[in-house]
Amino acid sequence: MLENIDLSLVNWSRAQFALTAMFHWLFVPLTLGLSFIIAFMETIYVKTGDQEWKRITKFWMKLFGINFAIGVATGIILEFEFGTNWSNYSWFVGDIFGAPLAIEGIMAFFMESTFIAVMFFGWGKVSKRFHLTATWLTAAGANLSALWILVANAWMQNPVGMKFNPETARNEMENFWDVFLSPTAVTKFLHTTTSGYVLASLFVVGISSWFLIKKRHVLFAKRSIVIAAIFGLVSSVMLVATGDGSARDVAKTQPMKFAAMESLYEGQTQAPLIAIGLFGKEHDDPMNRDSDQEFLVKIEIPNMLSYLAFLEVDAFVPGIKDLVLGNEQHNIMSYKEKIKRGYEAQQTLKAFKEAKGVDEAEYERLKAKFDDKEWVENYFKYFGYGNYYDPNPEQLELNAFKIVPPISLSFYAFHIMVILGGHFMLLFMVILWLVYRKKLESNKLVLYTALWTIPLAYIASQAGWIVAEVGRQPWVIQDLMPTMTAVSKIDTSSVMITFWLFTITFVALAIAEVKIMVKQIKNGPKEGGHN
Repeated sequence: MLENIDLSLVNWSRAQFALTAMFHWLFVPLTLGLSFIIAFMETIYVKTGDQEWKRITKFWMKLFGINFAIGVATGIILEFEFGTNWSNYSWFVGDIFGAPLAIEGIMAFFMESTFIAVMFFGWGKVSKRFHLTATWLTAAGANLSALWILVANAWMQNPVGMKFNPETARNEMENFWDVFLSPTAVTKFLHTTTSGYVLASLFVVGISSWFLIKKRHVLFAKRSIVIAAIFGLVSSVMLVATGDGSARDVAKTQPMKFAAMESLYEGQTQAPLIAIGLFGKEHDDPMNRDSDQEFLVKIEIPNMLSYLAFLEVDAFVPGIKDLVLGNEQHNIMSYKEKIKRGYEAQQTLKAFKEAKGVDEAEYERLKAKFDDKEWVENYFKYFGYGNYYDPNPEQLELNAFKIVPPISLSFYAFHIMVILGGHFMLLFMVILWLVYRKKLESNKLVLYTALWTIPLAYIASQAGWIVAEVGRQPWVIQDLMPTMTAVSKIDTSSVMITFWLFTITFVALAIAEVKIMVKQIKNGPKEGGHN
C-alpha cells in the first residue's frame, strides 16, 4: 500500500506546514506571557497611581502589539492550510478537530480582538479601571485562543470522545467533555502556556538588562525585571510540574514517542533517565544497532525514567524494539499484529461500502461491527496501521520498523528543552537574589547572560514542539491516520511554489518585526517619569 503514496508531495506538504507552524510559534508564546506581565504592571499603576508604572506598561504594550499583529497573520495562514494541503485529514476528523477551532474563533479571538482595541487606544478615553479590565480580558482572550487550539492538537495526539461513522467514513464527536478535559489536553495546555510565560519573562528580563548595561531608564528596567523575574520563576516551577505530568501522559498514550525521547531501544525495569547524552554514530535504524557504541557521552540518573513514567522505580518502560516486535511478558502487542488488525478494519470498511445496496444482510452485519465496542477496541483502534500492510511477510516486518519516529531529533530536542528549562529557572533565582542584595546593576555577567538568554528561550520553545510533533510521527492522528494519507491530492509543484513563497514572506516579516522591535527598544520608554 505504501507504493501508492507520493512521498514527495507528503514531504513538501509537511515542510510547508512545519515552516508555517514554527514561524507562527515565534510570536504566540511572547503574546501569551507578555499580556499577563502587562496586566500585572498596569494593576500596580492603578493601585498606586505612580506614573512610572504607566510608562512601563505602555512600553511593553507597544512591543506586545507589534508581536501580536504578525502572530495573527501567520495563524490565519496556518488554519487555511488544513483545507488546502490536508483535505483528507480535514474530511476524516473535521467534525471533531473543527469544533475547538470554531470556538477559538467565535469566543476567544473576537474577545481578544475587541478588548485589545480598548487596551491600545483607550488611554485617557475610558476610566482607569475599565482600561485595566480590558487589559486583563485581552490576556484572558489570548490564553483562551491557545486553549482551544491546544485542545485540538491534544486530540490528534490522543483521540478520545469520538465514534467512527462508516456511512461517511468520518470520525464524529461523541463526548465533547472527553475531548476538552482529556489528560492530554489538560497537560498540553498547562505546559505550553507556562512555557510561553517563561519565554515572555526572559524577554522582559533580557531587554531590561540591556537598559541596565547601557545605564538608561534604570528605574524602569529594575521594576520590569522584578515583575518579570517573579512571574518567570513561578512559571518555571509550574513548567516543571506540568512537564512531569505531560511526560507521564506521553508514556501512557504515546509510548513510542516516550522511548524516542530517551533513545530507549531495549525496555527496562528501573530504567535510568539520560540527563546528558551525545550520540557516537547514526543509530536511527533500530534493526541495526550496536548498543555498546550508541553514546559517546552519557550521564544517567538511576531509576528516574521508570519513576518519571509510572511513579514507580521498578516499573517496566518499553523500548523501541519492544513496541515494534512486541513483548509477551509485558503484554505489548507487536506492530506487525497492529498492522494486520488495522488492515482488517480497513477491509471491513471497504466490504461495508461494497455491500451497501447490494447485500442488505451483509451490510447490516458489517455495520454492527463499528458499533461493537470490543471490535472497535481490538481492530478499529489500529485503523491507521493498516496502511503499512503488505502480504509479503518480510516486507511487512520492514514496514513495521517504518512506524518509528526520528530518534536522534526527538532525543536532542527533548534534552535541549529540559536543560535550557533548568538554566531559565536558575537565572530567575539568581536575578531575584541579586535584586534582593541590591547588586544586580553591578553584575555585568548576569546582565549579559540574561540578554543572551532571549534567543535560548525561543530555541527551547521550538524544541518543545519538535518533541511533540516529530516524536509522534508517522501519525497525524495517533494510530488512526498516518501523515502520508492525510495530504490533499494536489500537484507537488504547487506545494513547492507556495513553500518558497511563504518562506520569502515569513523571512521578510521576521526581518521587519526584528527591525521594528529593535528600533522601539533603542528608543526606550517615553520620557515623563523617573529615570
